[in-house]
Amino acid sequence: MAYKPFDLSGKVALVTGGNSGIGLGMAQALAEAGADVAIWGTNAAKNDAAVAALAATGVRVHAELCDVGDEAAVEAAFAGTLAALGRVDACFANAGTYGRKGKFVDLDSAEWHRVTRVNLDGAFYTLRTAARHMVERGGGGSLVGTASLAAIEGAARNTQYAATKGAMVAVIRALAVELARHGVRANSILPGWIETPMTARSVADEKFAGAVLPRIPARRWGTGADFGGLAVYLASDASAYHTGDCLVVDGGYSLF
Repeated sequence: MAYKPFDLSGKVALVTGGNSGIGLGMAQALAEAGADVAIWGTNAAKNDAAVAALAATGVRVHAELCDVGDEAAVEAAFAGTLAALGRVDACFANAGTYGRKGKFVDLDSAEWHRVTRVNLDGAFYTLRTAARHMVERGGGGSLVGTASLAAIEGAARNTQYAATKGAMVAVIRALAVELARHGVRANSILPGWIETPMTARSVADEKFAGAVLPRIPARRWGTGADFGGLAVYLASDASAYHTGDCLVVDGGYSLF
């Protein structure tokens, strides 16, 4: 007999940045576990392709074009999601952008704000909107933020990115304490080196791969699919007493 708490039938999951990479890997697993899924992204063609792939699982799938760094756009996208799917039980604040690497002393304010606008402000708008809905609706829920190993390791020459991911961990911990009384749990995911469209240039670089891959005990790059099981767990009743955690998914990189 299957372990019933992992059955997501009747639940609705929202994944920002859900049309590729880690987000799509999570969305695919959530749909296969029975959840109706909403994905938000900024590329209409990628949204459409993701919807087609997810709909093949037989669940309801909805997409919104949304720049999470735009507060009004987040509010509108959430309203559209509720209109289409009725509720949100699990919200994965996964949308993000990369930092342009360079010396800290040369880091300008435009680059700082470009990254924080999406990775930090966007996560704030998304999590706040979802939390309001969960508290007002009652019945609890799950908030998940995609952070990075950059939150806990020294990300030299990428301070702006590290700042946003460290903040994500801190925000999630604060929400775990504040929202527990409402039955809302909050956890963060810290990916290691994952092969996604955002990291494609780095993983294709022979010098970079030669330096990084030997440090990964699993001896491969991670993929979006490696986050599917964790997403299902965090959206499911199996994680009802699990909150405030930082879950590292890095093939052992941070240990070696």
